[in-house]
Order: sequence, then structure tokens, then C-alpha cells
Amino acid sequence: MAKGKDVRVTIILECTGCVRNDIKNESAGISRYITQKNRHNTPSRLELRKFCPNCYKHTIHGEIKK
Repeated sequence: MAKGKDVRVTIILECTGCVRNDIKNESAGISRYITQKNRHNTPSRLELRKFCPNCYKHTIHGEIKK
């Protein structure tokens, strides 16, 4: 049986708050998380609320391209 594309793919989640604020002033860094998603169940871009150590609060982390 031939394997096609993997169903579970590794994705990177990046803080949207840090990306917006990085243009105005210097940032200590951008918060990124690595996780997996099921391509069949979630075909669209994934967004999760995660803790950002640079913003010191929970913010929306969106999926980015590799």
C-alpha cells in the first residue's frame, strides 16, 4: 500500500501580538510553539490562545509557513 501525504503535519505557531509590535519598537523575540495538526480535520490555518513570555499574557498564536 503506497503512502500519500502525511495526515499529521508539524506546524509552527507564532504570536500575532509580537509580530505587530515588532515594527514599532525592538522586541526581545517572537514567541513560537511547535505542534502537530491533522490535515483532514483542520484544513484551514490553526489559531490557538497560548502564553507569550514576551507579551506576558495569553495571546493568539497563528500558524506560519515553514
